[in-house]
Amino acid sequence: MSNNQQTQVAQIAKRLLAESYTVYLKTHNYHWNVTGPMFSSLHTLFETQYSELALAVDEIAERIRTLGERAPGSYSEFSALSTVREASGEPTATQMIESLVDDCAQLARTAGEMVAAAEAAGDPASADLATRRIEVAQKNAWMLRSHLE
Repeated sequence: MSNNQQTQVAQIAKRLLAESYTVYLKTHNYHWNVTGPMFSSLHTLFETQYSELALAVDEIAERIRTLGERAPGSYSEFSALSTVREASGEPTATQMIESLVDDCAQLARTAGEMVAAAEAAGDPASADLATRRIEVAQKNAWMLRSHLE
């Protein structure tokens, strides 16, 4: 893999890290603040999802380091890199779900970009990590959407 290809994969991984951390923070926020008739199931689901994201951000950051780049690690860096935005206000449970479904779709798109860049670079380890992130994002979106039916 050329240095340019390695840098390209790492740049997408940095965005995936920033977006994943933002979704982690948002999901944790929703876990603390969800109310209403779906409280119990959403409180538990949000905890499951933010716990998985906590492990994922570590894995993504370590992959960035393996690619020879510095992993971003501050709110300001994450905010600059992420297309996912923090939660604000006091959303209803349904609004929380809808927001996280959209965020899962964004995580899957960014991970898909990483898969493509990694495959073009001959980097199966990065492609595998990103493929697993797509799978988790899609599953999380499905589990969230099921509360809206």
